Amino acid sequence: MERKELLKLAIHAAFNAGDEILAIYKSDFTIEKKEDKTPLTQADKNAHSAILKILSKTQLPILSEEGKQIDYETRRNWKQFWMVDPLDGTREFIKRNGEFTVNIALIEDGNSNLGVVYVPVTGELYFADTTIGAFKIVLHQFSVETIDELIKKAQKLPSIHNRKNYIVVGSRSHMNEETEAFMKDVKSKYAEVDLISKGSSLKLCMVAEGSADCYPRFAPTMEWDTAAGQAIVVASEGIVMDWNTKQQMKYNKENLLNSWFLVERN
Repeated sequence: MERKELLKLAIHAAFNAGDEILAIYKSDFTIEKKEDKTPLTQADKNAHSAILKILSKTQLPILSEEGKQIDYETRRNWKQFWMVDPLDGTREFIKRNGEFTVNIALIEDGNSNLGVVYVPVTGELYFADTTIGAFKIVLHQFSVETIDELIKKAQKLPSIHNRKNYIVVGSRSHMNEETEAFMKDVKSKYAEVDLISKGSSLKLCMVAEGSADCYPRFAPTMEWDTAAGQAIVVASEGIVMDWNTKQQMKYNKENLLNSWFLVERN
């Protein structure tokens, strides 16, 4: 299947997942706990099913946060597969602050080369293919009937921001000593530094589009949390640097837990 068709299917899947999420978001939903004590809602489950229904047409393997565990002996032979987080930011969803996303990435030989990040509440859609660049469109601002039209109308990233301050974007839930030390170092280098808190993969997208300068993450994340956002960053000529290797972060490791990382624009 051609890459453009893969991208179109990923966007389609993200939209369908977004519809499922919003249907639950507007209702009196219940909250479950997974084995790792993280929250789970019906929106996570419904979004997962909606995405699988579309992406299964590609006949590529799918690794989803809400799917069954797949052992490394099987995964290690995957040259190309989908990495999915049906609802990234379940805690933000529960808080009803709108800062949650649908994340879909195409992983090829350990690299995140194609990604879609969709924000159901605001209608913001980020998508990227490292062979053509990264793009953004706000659906509420355009009238489009097909995904082909949407792709044509999207604006290429990065945007240019004329500002004097240096912006660090971080998690609402994971400010720790290491992050505070990083902030202290940044403040020693720049005259004016601001810290913005944001949920989900929106932090990576903010760096990709230039509304933030960096995103340090010195706390646990999983591969499906970052894969789609990394494709957006890389396609906009940025880096998601593995704190241990100092190289672009890799995917489909035996342990799906990410290393600490730093997201920056080049």
